[in-house]
Amino acid sequence: MSTVNLGLPRFPSGGPPRGFGNISATEPFPKAAHRELGNAQLRANLGHATHTIRDKRLRVVSELPDWEALREAGSAIKTEAMTRLPELLTQFEEQFTARGGTVHWARDAAEANRIVEELIRATGETEVVKVKSMATQEIGLNEYLDERGIAAFETDLAELIVQLGHDKPSHILVPAIHKNRTEIRDIFLEEMPDVDPELTDEPRRLAMAARAHLRKKFLSAKVAISGANFGIAETGTLGVVESEGNGRMCLTLPETLITVMGIEKVLPRAQDLEVFMQLLPRSSTGERMNPYTSLWTGATPGDGPQNVHVVLLDNGRTRALADQHGRSALHCIRCSACMNVCPVYERTGGHAYGSTYPGPIGAILSPLLTGVEAEENSSLPYASSLCGACFDACPVKINIPEILVYLRGEDVSGGTTGRRRRSLPSQMDLALGAASWALSSGDRLGLLEKGLPVARALAGRDEKISRLPGLGAGWTQSRDVPAPPSESFRNWWRKREKEAEKGTHE
Repeated sequence: MSTVNLGLPRFPSGGPPRGFGNISATEPFPKAAHRELGNAQLRANLGHATHTIRDKRLRVVSELPDWEALREAGSAIKTEAMTRLPELLTQFEEQFTARGGTVHWARDAAEANRIVEELIRATGETEVVKVKSMATQEIGLNEYLDERGIAAFETDLAELIVQLGHDKPSHILVPAIHKNRTEIRDIFLEEMPDVDPELTDEPRRLAMAARAHLRKKFLSAKVAISGANFGIAETGTLGVVESEGNGRMCLTLPETLITVMGIEKVLPRAQDLEVFMQLLPRSSTGERMNPYTSLWTGATPGDGPQNVHVVLLDNGRTRALADQHGRSALHCIRCSACMNVCPVYERTGGHAYGSTYPGPIGAILSPLLTGVEAEENSSLPYASSLCGACFDACPVKINIPEILVYLRGEDVSGGTTGRRRRSLPSQMDLALGAASWALSSGDRLGLLEKGLPVARALAGRDEKISRLPGLGAGWTQSRDVPAPPSESFRNWWRKREKEAEKGTHE
């Protein structure tokens, strides 16, 4: 799929984005998933956490008689926003600038990182505090700044745990979902300065240790970096929702505030928040209302940061927007509901996906942003059972299974997104070709069915096939194949009909 000029302001048309940060996987999903499945502690942590969040969500969603109407409204608003994206982004820039803020446009990760670095350098600071942000993870901002002598401190508790543990997030909402409290205590004891050496794994004690550690950063930081849940075109307003209050500290205390926002986060009107502030907390944390909602519009003299910037990030979003079959993936509001109901994610965790966005949404978003033809992306559309639970849970009704099937087709047949070309057919190509040949003719199928007794004999006395060659080896690696029947259904039915006809004549 080529990038097209959709009329977005200041985003040049041309080839795929450069410097995509760490959004792309480093190894194929099947290989990574197989490794993660061997981690019993990970599976226990994930199972407990996802079931807890899922149950809470079901309770609070069932309280609303108009939940489905809210989902429809959310979907319609996001569809409108994507349809009017160039216009809305221009309007947002005008309104944000008129209120004392500065807007920067970044085509890719490299440009966004460079802009943020220059803004920090201009303040003379070498330390920044951060609000949890998927966009900054996507572009690898922390790593970029660290290489250039600027320390970025995560202030969200789960992000702090991941950062201190030299780890990567494995969940959109709960980045440290793969860690239990004993593991967290060990990380704090090893990595957190001035921590009480007698620290226990009691949740309250762990939270107090993190609070004491972060309080010093909040009071000394001159620069903060945030993401944005929403950007309101009508007023030039940015919004962040969070559950701990760390966001409020970052957004109000520092002198300089730099926000990195994906361009798909823009909404047409302030009134649209009425819908999303009901959908988001219920779908993400299972709460009726978000604990902390911060909204700011440019800079206000004498109140909060006076040097306010927003970096509007493309980084493949116009590429996804150009795909009429997959563009609804940009409707995502990062609630993580799809991950909490996904049987694949629950067993493999987020690290297996290898990208910033794990789970079902990541399985479609990463290929749409960087292309399914990329070797690290080609296996992601297959990382699903297509059970449809993600679609049922999505608050903005993204049809993830439908997009997964579409991307699988793109991987197999080429299409608009392209594919890595093979000089020779794969085993799957040969197997599907043989199946097509056999199933397109009753005579051919009947010929193959005559081999059923031979296949049954190969299964042995236990009537199980435990090892198959080639493509079938992936199946028999973890399960047995039952022996085929001694005769086909069609042959059995033919005999039955003949016996019935004979009995009628007699």
